[in-house]
Amino acid sequence: MIEIKDVRKSYQMGPHSVEVLKGISLQIEQGDFVAIMGPSGSGKSTLMHILGLLDVPTSGSYELKGREVSLLEEDELAVVRRDEVGFIFQQFNLLPRLKAWQNVSLPLLYSSDGFDFDRANELLGKVGLSQRVDHRPNELSGGQQQRIAIARSLINRPGIIFADEPTGNLDSQSEQEVLEILQELNAQGITIIVVTHEEEIGQLAKRLIRLKDGEILSDERRAPLPLVKNFETAPAPSSGGSSEFAIKEVMEHFHQGFQTLAGNKVRSILSMLGILIGVAAVVVMLALGTGAQKAIEDQLSSLGSNLLILSAGNIRVSGVMRESGVRIRLRTDDVNAIKEEVDGIRDVSPSVSGRAQATFGNKNWNTQIMGVTSAFTRVRASDPVYGRFFSDSENQSRALVAVIGTTVAREIFGKKSPIGELIKLNKVNFRVIGVLPEKGAAGPQDQDDRIVVPVNTAMYRLFGRDYVDSLDIEVFNVTEMDQVQKSVLDLMNRRHRVPISSREDAFRIFNMSDIQQALNSSSRTMSLLLASIAAISLIVGGIGIMNIMLVSVTERTKEIGLRKAIGAKRRDISMQFLTESIVVSISGGVLGILLGFAVSFLLSSLIGWNTSVSFASVAVSFSFSALIGVAFGSYPAQKAAKLHPIDALRYE
Repeated sequence: MIEIKDVRKSYQMGPHSVEVLKGISLQIEQGDFVAIMGPSGSGKSTLMHILGLLDVPTSGSYELKGREVSLLEEDELAVVRRDEVGFIFQQFNLLPRLKAWQNVSLPLLYSSDGFDFDRANELLGKVGLSQRVDHRPNELSGGQQQRIAIARSLINRPGIIFADEPTGNLDSQSEQEVLEILQELNAQGITIIVVTHEEEIGQLAKRLIRLKDGEILSDERRAPLPLVKNFETAPAPSSGGSSEFAIKEVMEHFHQGFQTLAGNKVRSILSMLGILIGVAAVVVMLALGTGAQKAIEDQLSSLGSNLLILSAGNIRVSGVMRESGVRIRLRTDDVNAIKEEVDGIRDVSPSVSGRAQATFGNKNWNTQIMGVTSAFTRVRASDPVYGRFFSDSENQSRALVAVIGTTVAREIFGKKSPIGELIKLNKVNFRVIGVLPEKGAAGPQDQDDRIVVPVNTAMYRLFGRDYVDSLDIEVFNVTEMDQVQKSVLDLMNRRHRVPISSREDAFRIFNMSDIQQALNSSSRTMSLLLASIAAISLIVGGIGIMNIMLVSVTERTKEIGLRKAIGAKRRDISMQFLTESIVVSISGGVLGILLGFAVSFLLSSLIGWNTSVSFASVAVSFSFSALIGVAFGSYPAQKAAKLHPIDALRYE
């Protein structure tokens, strides 16, 4: 079953090389019970570590079931350990955060479908611990812990069990119970190889090998070897597995990651604090930026959506002696021309404005007067909140009706309803028929400090003019704004016979879409800047996670050795620590998102700032926190994965 030839093992101690095994050759048959004894420093533990595939010889040959294993890579050795051997350690090497049945099932994490309660319960029953399946190691005696270690060594049904001083830390009764279990296992055909100082165990063995100074001093057969069936060649190591198993494996790693965090609550909270603050800051900064952007959009929408504002300029006219400027006038017939000849236009609203003294009773208020058509309500999103807007027929008849802004209503009417009341505008009586929606300030101008009247009434009965100041042009689709703008300018230049040389200054068009894009771009830039500054704390939090994970690797070095001894490959160890790092960062990220929501709500409720937490900001924050866990957990995970199993088990 096992055959080693001229196996040597040496260690480098500074400039000197210390040879521990000096050409050991022996064979161990299937079903044997072998005790290896010798004084401290004789090399017996080193020999067992090589036989158990925890260490590799410096030179020599080692065949297990006809397969040469001395030249296998570490991950290949892990697979052989997983499938062929079981270990019983002197220090038990149980994980304190796991229950008894979970400790027993731990090797299945690397070979089967994860923890298996039924199989573990069956084995615990065989070692007399069926009533202790849900107990943790600190709730059990030394003898009970060693029985759990024995059950764990059997979970993968190995053909060989290696026991390193299995009774060294036990009282007499527990020692006797463990020896009886080992004899029973051997009677079932399992090969037992024990390293011990105790003569009693050596006398119970069927074969006793004594070592001294790295060489075999004696090899005594104390009981005949039972007849066993011929063994099969050990299967080649494989790392394949179904996708279902891979998912279960990852889920189990995450489950253990949460258990690890729960076992060190204070340190875990401190580790995720940086991520929590960073994610919360990112959420709040993006919420403030999004809220500011939404406020800008709302303010711009109050001015009108998909809107072009056309106003007239000057053209240069050359005379005999000098060049002078001539003002172009926009008239109401330009409105019909634009509607009929330019595609993509929904409506056009002419506008004329000026100042007037509004009087009601003993109240006077100087305000802006705007003359518009009924299209104004849609173009400028100005449907009255009280009363109604004037109609096209009232505009044609130059009716003396007015719709007032909220500032005007407050200043001259107070709490009194203005609907139906008469006010004087430049000593002309107007009946109030509606109140405009509140718009707020647009720069230095109060959009609510205005009175709107029919455009014909304003031109001919208030201001005494036959032209308008500007045209509000509403476009169907925002993507057509540029094309409509060009078409309108071409039409106006033709209608007003503007020379080509003067067309640059003849008309001016304000494109509200361009203004909105510019403001939104500035708002987004500011939001990203603020979020980038907040993200610095995420980086700091990531460094904190890396530091804690490095400490965790150091503290759990023996655990890493145990996991490798029971079949964990480098990828398994790396995945274990990486998932723990991700658990810390994701937990901090989730708590940070909740904190970000709370802070955003408080800023909005108490201070009145516009905040808007979007799904995109939450997704970005959560993804970034998970990425931090991967990025800063990779180095500690790789460091853990590179530990040699025997060095890790010996770590103190």
